[in-house]
Amino acid sequence: MGNPVVHFEVRSGNPDATRDFYGRLFDWTFADAPEPGYKFVVTGVDGAIPGGIGQAQSGTGHVTFFVDVDDVAAALAKAEQLGGRIILPAQSVPGTQFGLFADPEGHVVGVSHND
Repeated sequence: MGNPVVHFEVRSGNPDATRDFYGRLFDWTFADAPEPGYKFVVTGVDGAIPGGIGQAQSGTGHVTFFVDVDDVAAALAKAEQLGGRIILPAQSVPGTQFGLFADPEGHVVGVSHND
C-alpha cells in the first residue's frame, strides 16, 4: 500500500508577509500553533490536507510536503540508502514524529507518523 501526503508547510524569511500573500490569494486564514511564529493554515474546506506557514530555519524559504510512513527513522535511512541525505533526523512533538530528507536533486521532503 502507498503512503499519502498528510501535511504541507511553507517556510519563509518573512512568514507574516507570506501568510498575508497566501491568505489574500486563496482566502486562507490562520490558527495559532505550538511553535512560535508558526501558524496552521485554515482553508475552510473539509478534508483538505493540513498545513502551516512559519519561519525558515536556515533563512532560505522553501515549501515541503510530508508523507505518512510507519517508521520515520527507517524511512529516512531508506532515503539515504537511495541517494538522498537526511536534513533533519527523526524528531518528536506531542502526537507526531517527523523528519526531513533531501532527494538526490536536493528537493526537501518530510516524513511523519502520528502516534
